[in-house]
Amino acid sequence: MNASTLSSTAATAGGLTICVVLTATPAYSLDKIRFGTDWLAEADHGGFYQALADGTYAEYGLDVEIQQGGPGAQNRTLLLTGKLDFYLGTQQEQLVGVEQGIPLVDVAAFYQKNAQVILTHPDAGIEKFEDLAKLETIFMTHGGFGAYFEWMKANFAGFRDEQFKPYNFSSAPFLADRGSAQQGLITAEPYEIQRQTGKEPNIFLLADSGYAPYATMITVRQSLIDQNPDLVQRFVDASIEGWYNYLYSDNAAANELIKRDNPEMTDGQIAFAIGKMKQYGIVDSGEALTKGIGCLSAERYKQLFDELVKVKLLKPDTDYRKAFDPRFSCKGVGMSLKEKS
Repeated sequence: MNASTLSSTAATAGGLTICVVLTATPAYSLDKIRFGTDWLAEADHGGFYQALADGTYAEYGLDVEIQQGGPGAQNRTLLLTGKLDFYLGTQQEQLVGVEQGIPLVDVAAFYQKNAQVILTHPDAGIEKFEDLAKLETIFMTHGGFGAYFEWMKANFAGFRDEQFKPYNFSSAPFLADRGSAQQGLITAEPYEIQRQTGKEPNIFLLADSGYAPYATMITVRQSLIDQNPDLVQRFVDASIEGWYNYLYSDNAAANELIKRDNPEMTDGQIAFAIGKMKQYGIVDSGEALTKGIGCLSAERYKQLFDELVKVKLLKPDTDYRKAFDPRFSCKGVGMSLKEKS
């Protein structure tokens, strides 16, 4: 039976035939959403798993499938080809994409502070960010070398290309060289290093030293915004509520989903990551404190644009305003959930 079906039944009572016509209750259909993340399931995706686990997405009329990123994943390409509806991107890749004519748009920024860090051994004599220039070696990915390290060289004296050695997501070379530094995410590498050595490394959050791009962006095709802005808004709003509930309420069910998708993830790693998010204000700081988690602003895009032009990673005539759409965030959605916690 579908929403337009009428069902007739007949019953006889005392010789009188009674016909009853029943109108079927309309079936409630959820909009299917395919959402690709940037890495294997982890606490950095916690708010999205929370909205899935506690039914927030369903309350907003959404049936969300989270497709993990990770080694070999091509989720940004799948977004471009229409095989995903949303993607968890970065602000810098979006600005570079605009210069290349790629029709993708950021609609929310869940990390007000980029979680990128540089780590040193606690007894290496590195006390402040600029001291990192004294080191002979900084283990970085090629992406980091071509992005934030350019910013480091442009804004602090002494950093040089010769410090670069490739980081292949193993801390073993860093642990073997006490005079080196290593890149990482504040929610990940410090935990593993502390687990192996018994000591937490020195943590230098780039965002607290002036490197201020957003991270953990919801990125979408411009065509979806044009065709169905309500769908975009519902996904953003539900995800915002998911992040408030993940940080400030019971997140056990979300964490079980994370571990289901990524069996290598542990309770200890998740708890460490959430603690660092709160300690350093990764999600809930800056404009998010007054306008809500996920808030993105034109000012922050202009700031990063100017930095990328300065280090010659963007052309000065790039229209950075095409990289984002501020209409879907900064509305205070979900802030009452924090107050109730």
